[in-house]
Amino acid sequence: MSTKKIYKIKKKNFIIFLLFIALFIFGIIEIIFCIGKLITTSTKEKENKIIIKENNNNDTKKDNNKDKRLDKLENIDKKIDYFNYNYIDRYLNYKENNKELSIEQIIKNVNMNLDKTHYEDKIPAKNLNEETILVNKYYYLDENYVPNNLEKINNQYALDNMKLVKEAKEAFEKLSKDALKEKLNIIAMSAYRSYSYQIDLYNRYAKSDGKEKADTYSGRPGHSEHQTGLAVDVYNKKLPYTSFENTKEYEWMMKNAYKYGFILRFPKDKEEETGYHFESWHYRYVGIDIATYIKENNISFEEYYATKIKE
Repeated sequence: MSTKKIYKIKKKNFIIFLLFIALFIFGIIEIIFCIGKLITTSTKEKENKIIIKENNNNDTKKDNNKDKRLDKLENIDKKIDYFNYNYIDRYLNYKENNKELSIEQIIKNVNMNLDKTHYEDKIPAKNLNEETILVNKYYYLDENYVPNNLEKINNQYALDNMKLVKEAKEAFEKLSKDALKEKLNIIAMSAYRSYSYQIDLYNRYAKSDGKEKADTYSGRPGHSEHQTGLAVDVYNKKLPYTSFENTKEYEWMMKNAYKYGFILRFPKDKEEETGYHFESWHYRYVGIDIATYIKENNISFEEYYATKIKE
């Protein structure tokens, strides 16, 4: 065999040897990588199991704590559909200070925010431009809010330039027209009021009677229902509006207002719920269905909102 052939064979064998070494090293690296991956995966799985276990334990603790709190409320959440789980602590605190009340009444009162102080922890009004909007000493409208579709009430049924939201305006005109057929005058003497108008009005009352007394009959700016365009104060052309209770028109309204979608907004014996003294002249448009329900159940709008409106 020639030297040249021997050299070629040795070179070929050397190349094969190098390839074998390279494959061997690559295999070792691959094995190490796989082992490392398995170890990492196993570690992560263990960590995830620990996290899941901890979360489950925390959830169990929370559920147990929640169950205990619901037990203190006699599991009222299963009996009424207006229970708010976000208010559990509020319900319990209110219950502690009002032990004479039923659990159901406690839930209603807290839903009406009666566990809070007027004008503190204020809440932006919900359901803007809808019949179900609630504005009171807890819910407010900002200074830029103007209801949609304000329309002027016919002067036959109102003082000059009185406005209500279109649907309320049409219902009020029909109400006044039907009352007139019975020779009764139900005239709008105050309807929509802007935020700026309420500033001047409230400040005038506060200056005259003091802030504490003014708060019993006038809403602070942003808290007046008149800003919704759904509230109207009435009189009968003969007596001052504050004497409306002594008129035949008032008797007629008590029997018929709901048929047109209006409620007496601040009834007698509802001062705690509404935050205002009885006002025989102040009516609020809520639509016929809601007005009928409120009339039949002898409740305030706050009570209706607390039990029927989901936030």
